[in-house]
Amino acid sequence: MKLSKIYDFVIKEGIAADPRGKDIISKDLTRVKKEYEALKEKEKTFFDKERLTNPYADSRILNGDHATEIKKILLGIDIEVGEVLLADRLRQAGKKVDLVLSHHPEGSAYANFYEVMGMQADILNKFGVPINIAEGMLKERMREVERRVMPVNHTRAVDAAKILDIPLMCCHTPADNHVVNYLQKLFDTKKPDTIGEIVEALKEIPEYREGMKINAGPRILFGDPKNRAGKIFVDMTGGTEGPKDIFGKLETAGIGTIVAMHLGEEHLKNIQKGHINVVIAGHIQSDNLGLNLLLDKLVKEDKLEFIECSGFKRIAR
Repeated sequence: MKLSKIYDFVIKEGIAADPRGKDIISKDLTRVKKEYEALKEKEKTFFDKERLTNPYADSRILNGDHATEIKKILLGIDIEVGEVLLADRLRQAGKKVDLVLSHHPEGSAYANFYEVMGMQADILNKFGVPINIAEGMLKERMREVERRVMPVNHTRAVDAAKILDIPLMCCHTPADNHVVNYLQKLFDTKKPDTIGEIVEALKEIPEYREGMKINAGPRILFGDPKNRAGKIFVDMTGGTEGPKDIFGKLETAGIGTIVAMHLGEEHLKNIQKGHINVVIAGHIQSDNLGLNLLLDKLVKEDKLEFIECSGFKRIAR
């Protein structure tokens, strides 16, 4: 399968699994097109034209000819210089590696990844938070993440891949959309009564069972196992954690339990002021689940081989 086909496929499937729905994404892409058309010619030179068809700033081909045929992929949750060197070492040892695929963004995809956070406003709105409040609270959080990313030397892994002539790609939000879609449907169908039952349901999923073996399994962060779950909000896509002070609005909207990948200390302090339960499914294991669900679709298109590294374990369904 050509590198460009892999890229196009994961973006298409990411859109199909996006919790916002295709209509909202279509409107967003139309706005981006108008923004591009309104630019002066000099300004268009620096415009990321991928934005015209790809709504996910954190997913890009970072190095390599788009026509390259891909059969074997070194795939990890995080790909840094070390993993790029691993790919080169594997090649030296006679093991063909056609592509290094990272879940978390690198290069230009990392520099702008905060842009995907905008999708959280529409997701929060679907769960009952007024769109004006969701957008207003999210803007400051996005600026905070942007400031955090600005000083980072984000091209290191990409530079290594270029020197060693190794194709490199990252796929973040398209995979995260899959884990949200999967878990939200699971809980909407099973309707667990308590947060203890939520944890038990997660433990039945192979990726989370693997996490339990390495002390990275699901756990209750806030609440008691016997607490009623109420309305469950699976919060696992949109770049990174959203507004730190959103929890009061979610509580007002009727959310009883949040199931998340992870939650920072400031977020935890704010959530403890209210009565929303929090279950942490596990960051890397949730990333594994999203990737595996997406890869299950990809391998139906063509036969691909995967070499697991950097926290990833291939589990096929």
